[in-house]
Amino acid sequence: MNVDSVNMVLGYWWLIVFVLALGVLALGWKLVVRLFGGVVVPEDSVALVNKKWVLFGSNKTLPPGAIIALNGEAGWQVDPLPPGLHWCYWPWQYEIQMQKFIAVPEGQLGVVQARDGKPLADGRVLGNKVDCDSFQDARAFLTKGGQRGPQIAIITPGTYRINTTLFSVSNMNALEIEDNTVGIVKIEDGKPLPKGEIAGQEISGHSMFQDAQTFINNKGYKGLQEQVMLAGRYYVNPRFATVELAKMTEVPIAHVGVVISYVGEAGADLSGDTFKHGNLVAQGQKGVWADPLDPGKYPVNPHTHKVENVPTANVVLNWANDKSESHKLDERLSTITVRSSDGFTFNLDVSQIIHVPRNAAAKVIARFGNMQNLVTQVLEPTIGNYFRNAAQSHDAISFLKERSIRQADAKRAIEEVLAGYDVQAVDTLIGDIVPPPELMKTLTDRKIADQEKETYKTQKEAEDNRKLLEQAKATADTQAGVVTAERSVEIADFAAQAAVKTAGGAAEAKTINARADAEVTRVNGEAEAGKVRAIGTAEADVIKMKTESMSPDKFASVEIAKALSNSGFKLVPDIVAGGNGSGSGSTMMDVLVAGMVRDNMSGNGKHNSTKEDSTLLVERPSGLNTPDSAVK
Repeated sequence: MNVDSVNMVLGYWWLIVFVLALGVLALGWKLVVRLFGGVVVPEDSVALVNKKWVLFGSNKTLPPGAIIALNGEAGWQVDPLPPGLHWCYWPWQYEIQMQKFIAVPEGQLGVVQARDGKPLADGRVLGNKVDCDSFQDARAFLTKGGQRGPQIAIITPGTYRINTTLFSVSNMNALEIEDNTVGIVKIEDGKPLPKGEIAGQEISGHSMFQDAQTFINNKGYKGLQEQVMLAGRYYVNPRFATVELAKMTEVPIAHVGVVISYVGEAGADLSGDTFKHGNLVAQGQKGVWADPLDPGKYPVNPHTHKVENVPTANVVLNWANDKSESHKLDERLSTITVRSSDGFTFNLDVSQIIHVPRNAAAKVIARFGNMQNLVTQVLEPTIGNYFRNAAQSHDAISFLKERSIRQADAKRAIEEVLAGYDVQAVDTLIGDIVPPPELMKTLTDRKIADQEKETYKTQKEAEDNRKLLEQAKATADTQAGVVTAERSVEIADFAAQAAVKTAGGAAEAKTINARADAEVTRVNGEAEAGKVRAIGTAEADVIKMKTESMSPDKFASVEIAKALSNSGFKLVPDIVAGGNGSGSGSTMMDVLVAGMVRDNMSGNGKHNSTKEDSTLLVERPSGLNTPDSAVK
C-alpha cells in the first residue's frame, strides 16, 4: 500500500467509525467486542473457555484420558475467566460459555464430583481431599494429585467460582438429628473391618464424621460404626456416610438396663466361679456388662449394643386366659388345667409375683438372654407342673376347701426353685378355680342347705330377739304402772305395818279390857248362875208339887192356858160353830193349841205381842236364860 492509498484511507476514517457505530447499534457492543477478541464476564459469573485449536506450540492435543487442558492444549481450559473484560479470545479460536457462581444455601452442602484427575486408589470410593480453595482452584486440584470421581471433601454453604467443566456440584440437605435421637453411621469408605467384627471402633478427630479425610487418615473402618451421632446439624458427605436415625435407649423407672455389647475387646469374667451360665464383663468390653444402666436415656447404638430392661419392682405374672399385665411377659400364659386324685378335671388361675434384684439382673440376662425367656423356660413349666402334681395328690373337694394351704405350699416350693435362678419369689396366689359342673352343683346344693340352716337359725334368733324386744317394750310401757304399784305396795305395806301396830296396840288394850270384863262377867255370872240355879230349883220344886197334885195332862193344859192368857191371844172367837151347840172344853182347847203350834212351826203365826218370846207355848221362868230347844 503506497502513500496515496494510506492517505485515502485516513481521509475516510470517519466512515470507518461510522460503520463501527452502526455495527454496535445493530449487533450490540458485547458482540462487537467479542468480534475483536474481547470477553466481558459479568460479576456473578465466570467464563468457561474451550480452545478449539492451537496454531503454534508442541502441546496441541490433550494427554490420553485427560479432559481439562492444563497447558493450553485444545479443549476446555483449566482456568475459567473471572468477572471483567478479557482480550485475545478470538471467536474463531475460543468458545466462551458463561457459568453463574455456584451457590450452596444455608442448611445444605455441596457434594462434588471431579471429571478429571488421577484414578482412585484400589478399594477407595472417594477421592482424597486436596487443598484447592473448595474446588475454586481447578489447576491446584489437578496438579496436587486430585482424583477423579466423587470427592470426599464437600462445599459448605456459600458462593463459589467453580469450573463446572471439571467439577459437578449437587446440593443436598445437611443432616439434622433431633433431640432424644441418635444417628447410627455407616461409612462407605475406609479400611475393611477385621474378621469377626461387626462395627468399626471409635475414631477421634473427625468432628462427628464431618472431616471425612481425617477419619480416613486415622485408619477408620468402613461399614457400621460403633460411635453414634447426637442431636444437632451436621455437614456430612452423604457419599461418605449414611446416617440412620433412632430413638435414644430409655431405661424406665423401676428398671435397670443390662447391656449386651457385640463390639469391644474380650474381657475377664466377673461373674465368679459359682456362675456357670455366661460371662459378665466390664463396661466397654464385649459381652454382658456386669454393671447395669440405671433409669434414664442413653445414646446407645442399637446395632452394636442391646439393652435388656429388667424390672426391679415386683412383677405379676398371670396364668389366666385373656388376662395380661402391661409388661406383656405373661401374654402367652393361660389358665392351668389340672386333674384331681378322684378323676375330676378343673381349671384354676394362678398369679405369681417375682422380683429380680438389681445386682442379680446381669446374671438373669446372662443366663436367659431376656425376661421373656425366664418366663418361658422356668416360670411357665415350674408353676404349671407344680399345681398339676398338687392336684393329683388331693381329691377335688379337699383341694377347693384347702385352697389357702395349697397356696402356702406352692409359695414355699416355687420360692425354693426360683432362688436357684437368682430370682426372688415374692408370693404365689391362686385365683379363680372353676370346678366341674357336676361337682359344683353338689357343693352348691350343700352350701345352699347350710345357708338355709343358718338362715333359719338367724330367723329364729331374730324372732327370739323380737320377742324379747316386745317384752322389753311391754315392760317399758308398764314401767310407770309398776313403779306406781310398787310405791302403792310399799305405802300399803307401811300402812299395814302401821295398822298392825295400831291393831296390836288396840288388841292388847282390848285383851286387857276383855280380861277385866271376863273376870267381872265370870264373877257376875257365877253370882247370877247361883241365883238362877236357886230360882230354878225353887220353881222345879213347885212344878213337881203341882204335877204331883194333878195329872200331867191337866198340868200341861193349865200351863198352856197361862201362856195364851199372857200372850194376849184371843182364845174364844166371836162366833163358834159347833155340832150341837154345846162346846166341849177339851176339844176347843185342842183346836186352838194345834193351830198355834202349826202357825208357830210354819213361821206364819201372827200376833200382836211385841215380846221376843211370844210364840213360845210355855212361858219361860223368869230369869232363866236357856234356848228354845230346851223347853219341853
